[in-house]
Amino acid sequence: MTSRQFDIPCTITIEQSPDHFHAHVELEGDIPLYPGDEVKVHGAPMTVDFGQSLQFTRMATVKRANALTRAWTRMAAYFDLTELYEVSFNPGSIR
Repeated sequence: MTSRQFDIPCTITIEQSPDHFHAHVELEGDIPLYPGDEVKVHGAPMTVDFGQSLQFTRMATVKRANALTRAWTRMAAYFDLTELYEVSFNPGSIR
């Protein structure tokens, strides 16, 4: 039930244009992430003007979840998923 953490380089891609509005982080070496794991990207916040795309490299810290946190995250995600069952596409409000 211990957690471990490690630093790893990552590539960050940010784009803000009429066609795309996204920010992606890719960890170097295709490190798998599991439920409950946390990733913290280091460095100052970046801003991208409209119509621009930016790609750069930073360091990130990956903190692995312990077994209890991993199980809790899976269970909580299951119950969050059931909220989608309450969606209605009928006009008007749900009573």
